[in-house]
This record gives sequence, structure tokens and C-alpha cells, in this order.
Amino acid sequence: MAKSTPAPEAAPNADVAGLGYEQARDELVDIVARLESGQVGIEDSMVLWERGEALAAHCAQWLDRAEERIAEPEA
Repeated sequence: MAKSTPAPEAAPNADVAGLGYEQARDELVDIVARLESGQVGIEDSMVLWERGEALAAHCAQWLDRAEERIAEPEA
């Protein structure tokens, strides 16, 4: 009997790519506040940290693209 291969799980935080800058920034601010409060357990802290990393990278990409657009010479 052949073993069935489990379906691949969606990448954690895959939804971050679809967020606008302000939405991602606001969620990141909320995550930082939750982590700084010390009221989150270690497992939840790790999940929040990873989401925060993804959000921070997404925000940085938005800002980098905006900077590139501003720096482009007008045609």
C-alpha cells in the first residue's frame, strides 16, 4: 500500500505579501506592543516574532520601492 503524502501547508505568513504598507505597519506595531508587554507565552511569542519579521521585511520592501520611484528621473 502506498503512503499518502500530506498536502503542502500554506507558507506561514504568506498573507503578508498582500497587505498594504499601513496595514502591515499597524499590525507590526501591535505585535511589538504584545511582545513588549510580557504577557505572551513563549510559543505564542515565537509565532508573533516570526510574523513581525515578515511584516518588517514587507514594510521595508514597500519603502524601498517608494524610494526607487522617487529617485527615478522624469521622462
